[in-house]
Amino acid sequence: MTSREYLCIDLKSFYASVECVERGLDPMTAKLAVADPKRGEGTVCLAVSPALKKLGVKNRCRVYQIPKDITYIKAPPRMKMYIRYSADIYAVYLKYIAKEDIHVYSIDEAFLDVTDYLSLYRLSSRELAVQIMQDIKETTKITAAAGIGSNLYLAKTALDLLAKHRDDHIAVLEESSYRRLLWDHKPLSDFWRIGTGIQKRLQEFGILTMKDIAHADPALLYRLFGVDAELLIDHAWGRESVKLPDIKSYQPKHRSVSSRQVLFRDYKYEECKLILKEMVDALCLEMEALKAAARSVSLTIGYSYEQEREASAGSAALSVASRSYRVLIPHVLDLYERITEKNIPIRNVSVAFQTIADTDCQQYDLFTDYKTIEKEKKMQKTVLEIKQKFGKNAVIRGMDLQQEATAVERNRQIGGHSIG
Repeated sequence: MTSREYLCIDLKSFYASVECVERGLDPMTAKLAVADPKRGEGTVCLAVSPALKKLGVKNRCRVYQIPKDITYIKAPPRMKMYIRYSADIYAVYLKYIAKEDIHVYSIDEAFLDVTDYLSLYRLSSRELAVQIMQDIKETTKITAAAGIGSNLYLAKTALDLLAKHRDDHIAVLEESSYRRLLWDHKPLSDFWRIGTGIQKRLQEFGILTMKDIAHADPALLYRLFGVDAELLIDHAWGRESVKLPDIKSYQPKHRSVSSRQVLFRDYKYEECKLILKEMVDALCLEMEALKAAARSVSLTIGYSYEQEREASAGSAALSVASRSYRVLIPHVLDLYERITEKNIPIRNVSVAFQTIADTDCQQYDLFTDYKTIEKEKKMQKTVLEIKQKFGKNAVIRGMDLQQEATAVERNRQIGGHSIG
């Protein structure tokens, strides 16, 4: 089988770099943090510039964690502008690589399979990476970093653990160099797809490095992580079988729609019911657009930061699949009442409808008022068409105008942040 060569390109401190460019500042030297000043000192910084990172300020920190003696610019997030910059950079990729060989991993990161282009351009993978990075810099003034690897995992690891810390912002890994350079790297949570939870479970058995995982008893790893142990073992040896065509052709067995929001303040138990109703309403419209129906609901309630209390979570199956607000909201509120601590302030809420079945028809039980549901479906379709044409706030419910409501403000956001 022909070996592949991949680039994993990341835009350094993307949101912060865009804000610097817009202000005529050097993204690598200016001290800037992207954070919404209206949310107070406890809000999370979406990004901090490389200059702030050099002073010890961590990415995704809270504003109050930035030392008071550091003078910096606080830039309100402008998500619409970041998306425009990201689209411009994707256009740069398309100058060199066909879209079939590009996988956009996030707004500021992408995988490129450059295998079949190296002979065309008569360049090495490093030379092509340099050319693309220079084009990005000339087009947008944004600095990029690139990891190069013989598989997707090695390209991502080269980017995360090596390239971002080098002066030329480029690093190359193959299986042998991966084992030589990174087998003893700590902590394990620095590696792609290893979170702190997995790291802690491995530490309980004295497994602290990728080398330890590679030489651990496979039976132990399978007992701890089930089928996911196979991926963990492969990555410990620097192996990855998935290629870009596999990602592009992947069809999940189960689909879901979900919504999560961190509230601007602590909400009381009764107040939060309004937030749930707004979230379910939005998800029902999303399912209408997808022609999908929910078969189960999951709910997670996170409590005030001042309370040392773990989040409450639960799920419930539905007797029939539905995307009707009238049908779904009683199930969600019933689940909310069963799992939520009523006397503890609430700070974040997550709602998800799982096992979404594509459907052009609706299933009913004997107790369903199908005429009312059919009328609601027609109304949902009309509301959806109006919102798509005139904006999300073109049609709102009366409850969205209540003081505790957040839907109108969130409709002005992307990913929970200001469009700008």
